Amino acid sequence: MPLTANDVDRFEASRPRLEAIAYRVLGSAGEAEDAVQETFLRWQAADVDRIEVPEAWLTKVLTNLCLNQLTSARARRETYVGQWLPEPLLAGDPMLGPADTAEQREAVSYAVLTLMERLSPSERAVYVLREAFDYPHREIAEILDITEATSQQLFHRAKKHVADGKARTEIDDAAARRIVEEFLAAAASGQTEVLVRLLTEDVISIGDGGGKVPARAKAFEGAVAVARFLRGLLKPSEAKHALVGGAPEVYAWTANGDPAVVAVVDGRVVGVMCLEITAEGIAAFRNQVNPDKLERATAHWAAADHGEPLLAF
Repeated sequence: MPLTANDVDRFEASRPRLEAIAYRVLGSAGEAEDAVQETFLRWQAADVDRIEVPEAWLTKVLTNLCLNQLTSARARRETYVGQWLPEPLLAGDPMLGPADTAEQREAVSYAVLTLMERLSPSERAVYVLREAFDYPHREIAEILDITEATSQQLFHRAKKHVADGKARTEIDDAAARRIVEEFLAAAASGQTEVLVRLLTEDVISIGDGGGKVPARAKAFEGAVAVARFLRGLLKPSEAKHALVGGAPEVYAWTANGDPAVVAVVDGRVVGVMCLEITAEGIAAFRNQVNPDKLERATAHWAAADHGEPLLAF
């Protein structure tokens, strides 16, 4: 039986939540959209009049599609060129989902999405459903066809893995901008020691070029090494202009709730660098330059009121 307009409306009302769940589980906006579209096809093929709780049914179908996707994605990542980082989402993107609580905001932060790569697919799904969407373990157990005790065990294990990373400091947009401005000024000054003072001793810098844009396969580690790398990265050169198709303009922004540096050439986002902030200073730079993972960012950047760039190189 074909879907009625009301059936389609019921699905569309759930779409934002489904996309937010899928993005957190998969770390990819494109893959999240595909998973949600496949969920719609399953909805279309189902006898929806017999589905008692559509939200629960849709969440179950979507989550299991994401688990299957994660399994195949992990196999692909074994042959991925260089470091793999999630796809960043710029401030205002609806796929970021709920951000009412500290737990919800942290669950979609770029640092936590990266840390979640350590988790098994089941741990990742339980963590997202519980931490970001406050599903009770009873419902999570039904979604994943596991026991409630297993759901609780998976969640505690996932929380421990994520907590083993650095303690993220939550800051508002104004503070995030000040941090990025201070960082850019220090990096552009050409004085390594000025930049070093903003970093933690064990700071790291990771880049994801996907084999399409040069990015060092091994992370830079330590304040001096990272400071020297960043100073060189923000130094203008004809080679860099040729690589990205022009002279980038650099903006202070937020991505996944974290302070971020956004590099733009002729309206096209060519790099998003997310900063991980702790009480001791900047603990990590995660730089996404793979053009395949910046298409959504470019689309949202075009609709944003981003003002004047802080730097051009």
